[in-house]
Amino acid sequence: MAQILVVDDEVGIRELLSEILADEGHTVWLAENATAARKARGERRPDLVLLDIWMPDTDGISLLKEWSAAGLLTMPVVMMSGHGTIDTAVEATRIGAAEFLEKPIALQKLLSTVKKALKHEVAPAKAPLTLDAFVRSPLIKDLRKRLEQAAAKTSMLLLKSASSAIAELCARSLQAPHAPWLDLAAAGGPLTQEMLQNASGGILFAADLAAMGKLQQMNLAFAIDRLEKHNVMLICGTTKPLPALAEAGWDAAVLARVAEVWLALPQLSAHADEIPEIAALLLTHLAERGEVPARRFAVGALNALRIHRWQGDWPELQAAVKNLALSALDEEIVAEDVARILQTELRETSEAPSLLPFFEQPLREARDAFERLYFEHALRLEGGNMTRVADKAGLERTHLYRKLKQLGIQIGRRGEE
Repeated sequence: MAQILVVDDEVGIRELLSEILADEGHTVWLAENATAARKARGERRPDLVLLDIWMPDTDGISLLKEWSAAGLLTMPVVMMSGHGTIDTAVEATRIGAAEFLEKPIALQKLLSTVKKALKHEVAPAKAPLTLDAFVRSPLIKDLRKRLEQAAAKTSMLLLKSASSAIAELCARSLQAPHAPWLDLAAAGGPLTQEMLQNASGGILFAADLAAMGKLQQMNLAFAIDRLEKHNVMLICGTTKPLPALAEAGWDAAVLARVAEVWLALPQLSAHADEIPEIAALLLTHLAERGEVPARRFAVGALNALRIHRWQGDWPELQAAVKNLALSALDEEIVAEDVARILQTELRETSEAPSLLPFFEQPLREARDAFERLYFEHALRLEGGNMTRVADKAGLERTHLYRKLKQLGIQIGRRGEE
């Protein structure tokens, strides 16, 4: 029989599922939230996880994403929700969930889903994108050398960049194979000694200091004095200058510690001649991972990419390459394909509403109106993908749902039970 971890914040559901599964001969472990689930996953190797989506500290989708990024998704996971949507189910499946159960869960549906999930073969985790994919680029080759040299003599490294995407590429490049990866943005509760111990030999990552809330700042401060004790390396990115962070309320002593060793990362806008090589290498990498069909760039397409003003830096280039590979009708991506993709983005930007009407409103109403426009635009831009919207806004998914509800933005949920 199987060893099953049940993660749900409702004690009644935990106990009911535990009784049913125990009667079937399974060994059942229980976790009341994401923090307890992390601990259980770190101590044991369950054959199956039943994971609730709506939890108070970190929601289930974020935890699933965290396990996937850390290479811990070595078992099938069944997501559970009392108000799930098709979009949520699709997103969970894309991240790595084996099945999806809607509450209230019928007995036979539970047993059949568990039986099916236990037969589910978990695909080997895809290696995360690193700078190794771009070794033919002189710019990236030089960056890799500087990065390794800086990281060799310190347990803390600050990466100054225009986007958090390149910061994660660098951090992933420093992560040893199968080493732990702990993302501070995914921690919904206080960081503990035990969590740091579980991350021993790995990376503690903060994608963007500017997007971190007070709790995450406290977690960062907690970690700084314990890095060497637990053999953990801290890598932080920032898209804003340190004085701006201090003005926003960051503790000056923490900023001083984090910035002891730093490295400025290149911006694509300053290295236009490198863009064709980087784009071609990225296209090859995506095809090798099976994320896009086999494609190649025509010379004209590469020239079009070179002259474009990449204001969105690395994330914009990555998104453009992937969209080109998925939407091009022929194996060769031509200049017209690039023009179609990039002109669409420019048109969307030019259609952004003016901010002038907000100046005529009281502050609170103006802020709500702006936030409503902001999230409606983000949802439209990301195709309703809540994880990407949450990442872009720097919010936990749970907080994002509350904010959208507060602003009266419909997200297509079914009625709540």
